[in-house]
Amino acid sequence: MDGLIAAFLTLLLTETGDRPQLLAAALALRYGRDRPVMLGFALASLANCLLSAYAGSFISGWISEDPVRLFNGLAYLLAGIAMLAWRRPVDTLAGWKTGPFLTAFLGIFILQFGDKGQFIISASAARADHWLFPAIGGWLGSLAAVIPAILLKDRLAKLLPIAKIRLAGGVALCILGLIHALKAWRLI
Repeated sequence: MDGLIAAFLTLLLTETGDRPQLLAAALALRYGRDRPVMLGFALASLANCLLSAYAGSFISGWISEDPVRLFNGLAYLLAGIAMLAWRRPVDTLAGWKTGPFLTAFLGIFILQFGDKGQFIISASAARADHWLFPAIGGWLGSLAAVIPAILLKDRLAKLLPIAKIRLAGGVALCILGLIHALKAWRLI
């Protein structure tokens, strides 16, 4: 259960103001249809979360606890750095001639593939009792961050202090990552 909660909270935090959230809101605004964009996002995110967690479950069988803890620490540290770093603008996929569901599904799947969320889920799955818990937690966390953006579109930025959330979250993840890494090296 710890993997579910950790993945949920971390993905909720890291997806806030991030490119998947912005792309989903832009697609909902572009198409004027929330449901197909939500469904495309939900399925793409679910596929990425399941893939990440399943891959992470293999890591724990190959290496001992300290390298797994180091992987976890580095995943959090790099996610924190990514939250603090400048983000390039989101491609709104305007040239794609597909409908809202397929554009959202493929666009989000590609955008999330290899993203910090996948590493967080993989690292959580490597430490979890069962790989499915971090997958579900990560998926629910990304849904909790992105569904309001789809429904509120450009109003979300006015309701939430996204820059402050990203700054505080980035610092918190960097500290958490450093703590895990230092524990892996047995320095604390």
